[in-house]
Amino acid sequence: MGSVAADAGADRPHVVCVPFPAQGHVTPMLKLAKVLHCRGFHVTFVNSEFNRRRLLRSRGAGALDGLPGFRFAAIPEGLPPSDVDATQDVPSLCRATMENCLPHFRSLLAELNASPDAPPVTCVLGDDVMSFTLEAAREIGVPCALFWTASVCGYMGYRYYRSLMDRGIFPLKDAEQLTNGFLDTPVDWAPGMSKHTRLKDLPSFLRSTDPDEFMVHFALKVTEQIAGADAVIINSFDELEQEALDAMRAMIPPSASIHAIGPLALLAEQIVPPGGQLDALGSNLWKEDVSCFDWLDGREPGSVVYVNYGSITVMTNEELVEFAWGLANSGHDFLWVIRPDLVNGDAAVLPPEFLEAIEGRGHLATWCPQEVVLRHEAVGVFLTHSGWNSTLESLCARVPMLCWPFFAEQQTNCRYKCAEWGVAMEIGHDVRREAVEEKIREAMGGEKGKEMRRRAAEWREAAVRATLPGGRSHASLEKLVADVLLSGGKSSS
Repeated sequence: MGSVAADAGADRPHVVCVPFPAQGHVTPMLKLAKVLHCRGFHVTFVNSEFNRRRLLRSRGAGALDGLPGFRFAAIPEGLPPSDVDATQDVPSLCRATMENCLPHFRSLLAELNASPDAPPVTCVLGDDVMSFTLEAAREIGVPCALFWTASVCGYMGYRYYRSLMDRGIFPLKDAEQLTNGFLDTPVDWAPGMSKHTRLKDLPSFLRSTDPDEFMVHFALKVTEQIAGADAVIINSFDELEQEALDAMRAMIPPSASIHAIGPLALLAEQIVPPGGQLDALGSNLWKEDVSCFDWLDGREPGSVVYVNYGSITVMTNEELVEFAWGLANSGHDFLWVIRPDLVNGDAAVLPPEFLEAIEGRGHLATWCPQEVVLRHEAVGVFLTHSGWNSTLESLCARVPMLCWPFFAEQQTNCRYKCAEWGVAMEIGHDVRREAVEEKIREAMGGEKGKEMRRRAAEWREAAVRATLPGGRSHASLEKLVADVLLSGGKSSS
């Protein structure tokens, strides 16, 4: 069915998609929503009120007008009103959505079911972090698929939080354990995790002496509740995370079938017609600076270091300055995305002498269309926080990585990229310009860099195979649609 087909009658399936309201969750959910629209679904895509305002600011007044059969809606996320152009505090956002969203979502579902302009809701596709979607779907008797938007290795890391409690590892005994080498302890007891995993590579919320640390208990809640869904959707592919996927499948009952359909960027390219109205629907919450492409077009192939720490990472101005001089002293051209809220509690201030030193070979931007940047032939390496979307986008573009993980499962992703997949090197948590310079030089021109580039190209080919018709991710999407989203009830797979 065409992607912009007119609304059909009551027999057309209607999926309601509810991402967690942060950039790294909205982006893959929108890709999946577009794919389902192309498969014949009427789509209602639900933003938070806060993000609805941000999208209208960043993408223009018509950004949420939608298309025939693809509509946008919004519900309050439960935090105090704010028009700050920044990601909301993640723990506060998790708590607020958990405690406040269910009644608003119930009302939205009732409105949709009463509307003469759309078919009745037939299934709900909720971000796993938005656990209220499962309850609301049960109340109206439709299937609910939960979308885990992070890595599978990250999921497994969270699931083992309970084991960390049982083993007396969490909560930490005292703050000294953060710095005395304790976090280097191997995690050799966790099925599905890499044999190279250390405590420091598990999702970072465990680094607390508080037994009631909210994010630890929240992570356990959302990873364990996944077993109650009709399906679990994963933005990854079997070949990349086979061991972790096998362990996840062993943990979750068959009634919650697991569908690895990634990388969604490549899958969407197979299914969503390029250049059309649906393809043009965007999700960037910051205004995109496209001047970077004119700058990139003037660079040699593989000569540019692309730097972006994602939508949530913050740092001190001292760390910013160390990164700046590491980039400048490396001698390589670079494109650096510096969000307005990148420096914690302050504006980013770069020394005037740095700006003089990089004249003609450094380009600073506030935000950019990252997937397109990574696929530009000028980009040679990606300095990243190791969020999952950034990781997959880099692999899909054959670009090796330098990692500076910030929080959550970014540490886990970083370890897998460096020790398992061979596509990255880590910049130490304690940022020093000399280390940044050295790692950039090695990644761009050293033997290690060449090997990382070769491995990244191999993973790109594996990802393409998975998402082409006949590939495992493509087949998993077909099974998800047929067995769950169109089934009207519990999957039997």
